[in-house]
Amino acid sequence: MSSPTIAEVMATPAFQLDPYPLYARLRDEQPLYRSPHGVAYLSRHADIEKALRDPRLSNDRDRIIRAMQAQKNDTQLMTRLMRKLGRVMTNSDPPYHARLRKLVGKAFNAGRIRDFRPQVQALTDDLLDAAQARGKGMDLIAALAYPLTSTVICALIGLPRDDQARFLAWFRQLEDPIGAGLSIGETEALVDTLYGALRALIHLREREPGDDFLSALVHAEEGGERLDEDELLSACFVLIGSGYETTMNLIANSVFTLLRHPDQLCALQEKPELLPQAIEEVLRYESPSLQVIRVVAEPVPIADGTLEEGEMVSLLLGAANRDPLRFPDAERFDITRTDSRHVSLGSGIHFCLGAPLARLEAAVAVGTVLRRFPSLRFEDSTPAWRPNPALRGLAHLNVAWS
Repeated sequence: MSSPTIAEVMATPAFQLDPYPLYARLRDEQPLYRSPHGVAYLSRHADIEKALRDPRLSNDRDRIIRAMQAQKNDTQLMTRLMRKLGRVMTNSDPPYHARLRKLVGKAFNAGRIRDFRPQVQALTDDLLDAAQARGKGMDLIAALAYPLTSTVICALIGLPRDDQARFLAWFRQLEDPIGAGLSIGETEALVDTLYGALRALIHLREREPGDDFLSALVHAEEGGERLDEDELLSACFVLIGSGYETTMNLIANSVFTLLRHPDQLCALQEKPELLPQAIEEVLRYESPSLQVIRVVAEPVPIADGTLEEGEMVSLLLGAANRDPLRFPDAERFDITRTDSRHVSLGSGIHFCLGAPLARLEAAVAVGTVLRRFPSLRFEDSTPAWRPNPALRGLAHLNVAWS
C-alpha cells in the first residue's frame, strides 16, 4: 500500500486537530516538497515571504485553471466556478491587478474603516447583551463572531437588512458547493442568481448613491477609468465571500487561544493595551489562513531547488508563521512578542486590502468579550476545527462565565 499524499494527510481529522507537527516535518526535512499530484509545497518563512512578493509566481485565474486541469484529481467544479466568477484582485496579476486595486482602494480606504468602529462596537454590545440575557454561556461563533462579521460586511456594502440572510446563505453554499451537495449546474445557477441580485443593487447605487462602500466603488474613478459591471460584480463577491469568514475565524481563534493559554489571558486582562499585539500574535500562532496557491510563470530558484514553469505551488502560511528560523521560541504563544511579522494576511501587492477592517473587528470583539466576562472559560475544551486545509476555523466555540 502506498503512503498517503500530503493532500490526503491534510484531509484527516488528526491534521485538522493539529496541523503543526506536519508543518514542522516539512520545514525540517523537505522545505520544498513535491506531491504525486504535481503540487509543490513551501513551508519556510523566508521562502514563503519571497514567493509572495515574486512576480514570477502568478495569481492569474487562467494560469491557475490550467495548472488545476493538469493535475490528476478532478477539479472540474472548481475551474468552472472560477471562470463563472470572473477576474478579481485575488486571481489576477499586474498590470490588471494594479488597476483593480487602485480603484477598489479608493473606495475601501482607511477613513471609511475608522468610521465603522462605532457601528462595530454597538453591534458587538447588542449581540453580547442578547447572549447574556439567555444565560451564562454561549457558542461564541453563533452568538457573536458570525453575526458580527457578516452584518458588518453587509452594512459596509449597503445591503438592505431584509436581504442579508438570503445573500449570506448563498455565499455559505458557494464556500463549499460539494459539501452543500450542489452539482456543477446547480452551482453555476446559484452564481447567476447571486450576480443577478448584486447587479440590481449596483444599478440602484448608480442611480441613488449612498454613503456605503458599494456606492463609493461604483463611482470610483482614477485617470478617467472606472470599474465595469463585471469587475464590480466580482469585487462584491470577493468582499462579501471573504470579508466575514477570515475575521470570524480570527475572533474565535483569538478567544480560543487565549483560553488555552491562561497566563497570556491573565497578562492581557492586566494590561488591556496589549490587545493589538495579542491579535497579531494570534494571526501568527493560530492563523485563520493556512495556505494560498500560486502558479509558476517562469522558473524560480528557491529552497535549494527550482520551481518549474506551470507548477502549482502551495504556500503553507501556517508553517511559515511557526518557523523557528524566523521566530524565537516559535511554538510559544506570547502576546508580548514584539516581532510577530506573520504572513497570514499576505505580502507585497496581494497584501489583504481588508486587513484594517479585520483587525478592527477582532480588537473590538475580543476586547469587549474579555472586559464583560472576566471569568470566561471553556464550556467544552475539545476543539471542533472545520475540515478545510486552507483555513483554520472552529465549527463552534462553547464558553461560559460566572
